[in-house]
This record gives sequence, C-alpha cells and structure tokens, in this order.
Amino acid sequence: MKIHEYQGKEILREFGVTTPRGSPCFSVEEAVAAAQQLGGSVWVVKAQIHAGGRGKGGGVKVAKSLGEVRSFAQQILGMQLVTHQTGPQGQKVRRLLVEEGAQIAREFYVGMVVDRAAQRVALLASSEGGMEIEEVAKHSPEKIRTVRIDPAAGLTAAQAADTARAIGIPDAANAAAVQVLQGLYCAFVEKDAMLAEINPLILTADNRVVALDAKFNFDSNALFRHPEIVAMRDLDEEDPAEIEASRFDLSYISLDGDIGCLVNGAGLAMATMDIIKLYGGSPANFLDVGGGASKEKVTEAFKLMLKNPHLKAILVNIFGGIMKCDVIAEGVVAAAREVSLNVPLVVRLEGTNVELGKKILAESGLPIISGNDMADAAQKVVSAAAKG
Repeated sequence: MKIHEYQGKEILREFGVTTPRGSPCFSVEEAVAAAQQLGGSVWVVKAQIHAGGRGKGGGVKVAKSLGEVRSFAQQILGMQLVTHQTGPQGQKVRRLLVEEGAQIAREFYVGMVVDRAAQRVALLASSEGGMEIEEVAKHSPEKIRTVRIDPAAGLTAAQAADTARAIGIPDAANAAAVQVLQGLYCAFVEKDAMLAEINPLILTADNRVVALDAKFNFDSNALFRHPEIVAMRDLDEEDPAEIEASRFDLSYISLDGDIGCLVNGAGLAMATMDIIKLYGGSPANFLDVGGGASKEKVTEAFKLMLKNPHLKAILVNIFGGIMKCDVIAEGVVAAAREVSLNVPLVVRLEGTNVELGKKILAESGLPIISGNDMADAAQKVVSAAAKG
C-alpha cells in the first residue's frame, strides 16, 4: 500500500524528523488559504499522486506570490500528470500539498528497504539527492553507502553519524542528521514499511537537516496492525480492478497484455506469465486465487479479467494440492456460464482429483480448450489470442 507525500511527512514528524510546514489542499481556494496561513514570500505547490518524477512532469511549482499560488494550483489540480512511473496514461491530480519554501544548500538521498538476502533492513544513503536512486546506482554506484542494520541493535547513533559523514553532511549538522536517520529507521520498522525514502533530504544554509519529500510503501499483510495507515489509503490512486479484487481476497495486478491468467499460487502465476511470454504472448494480468478458492471466488476472478477491453483469451493453470482440481473445474464451468464467456478459454489442470476435474470440463458442453501441460496450454492460449 502506498500513501501520499504529505501523509508520509506526518509519519516522519511523529518520529522526530523535521519537514517543511505545509497543508494538503483539495481546491484552488484551499491552496491560496494555506499559503496565506503559512506566511512568507515563497511557497511550493506540489501535485499529490502515488508516483515519482512529479517535478519533471510539471507537478511541482515554486510560487513567489499568492497570485502564482492560485495560478499553479489551477494548472495542477485536475491535470493528467505523466511521469516515468505513471506510464503514458498519466494519473489525475486530485490533491495538492502547499508548503513553505526552503533555502537549500545541499541535497542528499536516504532510504530504507528490506534486504531479503541479508534478512535485514538496509539503509541506503547518497550525496546525490534529488536524483532517482536507480540512476545513481547505474552510473555512480560508489556514491551509495549501504548499511545493513542488526535488528537487535537497530540503527545505532554511531552508524547514523558515520553514514552522514560519508555522504558529505558537515559535522555541524551531524547530530541533526543522526536524528533524521534514526527516526526514519524507527518509522520503517514500527509502521511495517517495505520502502521509505526521503529524496531529497536537504541541508539548509543554517545547518538544519530537513526532509523535503517523503515516500512510503507498506506491507499489505501487516495492515491489520495499522488502522491509522489504512485510513490514509486513497482509492482514487489505485486500479479499480485491483480494489475490486481485494474485496474477494484475490491477488490481482493489471498488466498491458491480452491474455488473462487465473492461477493458484504466486510462484505458479509468475511461471505462467513467463511461459506465455516465451511463446510470444502477453499476459493481461497477474491473478492468484490462492490455495482455498471457492466457486464464488473463481467467478469473481473471471468477471475481473473480462472487464479488460483488450482481453483476447484466458488461461486457467491450476496445480491441485489444497485446491482440488474438481472444485476449480466446477468454478470454471459456473463462471463461464454466468459471465457468458466470449473469449477462448484454455484450462490446464494437474494434481488432486485431476481426472474428475477434466471430466467436469469435458461434460460441461462449453468450448473449453484442454492443455496437457504448461507448455501445451501456453501455446494454445497464445494461438487463440492471435486469432482473436
């Protein structure tokens, strides 16, 4: 789950990290009022969407008068903001953040991720703030300092101080940097985050260390512990099909292809998408119905896939273990009848009760194409989609 920048800054402040003063705004008038309340002579008007690269797309503007605040708010609110993370379709801007201006002396990058290989939280820090960390890693990997944190000790003051010095934060601001880094680590752990970034973290002319941006992604499996995070969810920023899938406990992600995939198990789902690509097709979705899917869940899964106007064929690939093949077969037949399926359907079953499952499909009277194995099923669905 993702949240907006202003919400991320609320979390950072909770853990002692300094951020600029600012207010979220949902209208032009609110933006002007926020600037008036902040005072000063420079304000930053920022689009709030769940994507990076907003500045390059025209979603971040520096205003030097209340008139400019109004003008920029009018420009940004409602725009279809296109960045490298939104794709060519862009994302509609429905919220703004209006902040006080900052006197930037230097910019840095700091972030937290889970290093699965080391089984530890990793702190990433760089002197190249304001740039995409992927680009820094590609062109100047030596400028990234990585600290893998002992979960028993946490991020120590000594580690934080060494990291601050390593990326060029002066000694006069070292104590402030330590507070920021330790606060970011505590926020990451206590809120069950999967990603936490401050880019840029700035040093001001008077040696203050301030989080000028904030990005958080959270582990959806841990949200039951964090109703305060769930309350920050912005459904306008999410794919409607993925929202619908979550209602039925389906793991669904929309993709750009035209072959729908219904699979049980995330690993098998990934392998299914890979083999579709291998034979020249393009998957339209990732869809894991889980190990205990009912006929109702399978029906809802079909409905989700069929909402895609580009869909040309569907591949059902099931390995029956906990999920029995006859139950899936019954679900597939019921779903196909209920939704009046109008695209080719290829089904590959293997595992528990597989013969019974195949019998149910064969006797259904529906034009279901049987796949003998994964390769056979993938070739058949790619061929069917090409004809469509």
